[in-house]
Amino acid sequence: MKHLKVGILMTDNVVSAVPDTSFRDVAKLLAEHDITGVPVIDDDDHVVGVVSESDLLARRQLTARELMSAPAVTVHAEETAADAARLMVRRGVERLPVVDEEERLVGIVTRRDLLRVFLRPDPEIRRRIGEEVLADALGLDADAVDVHVLDGVVTLEGRVRRQGQAMTLVGLSERVDGVVAVVDRLSVDEDAARRGAPARGAHDVAW
Repeated sequence: MKHLKVGILMTDNVVSAVPDTSFRDVAKLLAEHDITGVPVIDDDDHVVGVVSESDLLARRQLTARELMSAPAVTVHAEETAADAARLMVRRGVERLPVVDEEERLVGIVTRRDLLRVFLRPDPEIRRRIGEEVLADALGLDADAVDVHVLDGVVTLEGRVRRQGQAMTLVGLSERVDGVVAVVDRLSVDEDAARRGAPARGAHDVAW
């Protein structure tokens, strides 16, 4: 399964501040670069905090050290876009400084950047499910199951040999970049059902 990595989406020309940057200079950085926050780095390029617009609005006449939220919530470039999105939601942040193996700043990724992942065309999502899930992961023909995609919602219809195969197909389809939800209309082969496989009904699985 191929997953878009944070390193592909991030901006690598990062506007940053240092702990002694004044309130006024931080405000100028945000205005001049039309951004809503900056990471604060130390002399070794380690991220020590983040200053956002809301931090500026809440306080006055301070330095970045006193304004910033710390410790900073960061992400590594090799993490997936989906994991970064979940981290943003969980921690309630709009941006994530991206760091390397030594925790040094190498980029920044925002919610706007991550939204690009979920704007994939429906035909591309359908193609990826056929190639990466059905063919590569499960060893099935790409047309073994009918895959319908509308506005990122995937509907799977058809008959598979085993209950576990159906569950795997749904689970892997949910993880394809751009998929919003999966509607499961798969059924299990009757012979497999007679050998003790539980019956399977149609149900929706949210992404």
